[in-house]
Amino acid sequence: MKINVNGDLREITSPNLADALIELGYGDAKIATAVNENFVPATLRANTELVNNDRLEILAPMQGG
Repeated sequence: MKINVNGDLREITSPNLADALIELGYGDAKIATAVNENFVPATLRANTELVNNDRLEILAPMQGG
């Protein structure tokens, strides 16, 4: 299926958010996720089904001062 990841169209085969993150190379990274502008906590990623044309935002925490 095709989904939009941080503004880029990507082709994935994973049916849920947790598997899609692994497929996209995020594995166990500490990130925040949103699907179609709705925040998805890490505990719900395995139960969050993705469909064609979903919009996925992946944000990594930044450090600095």
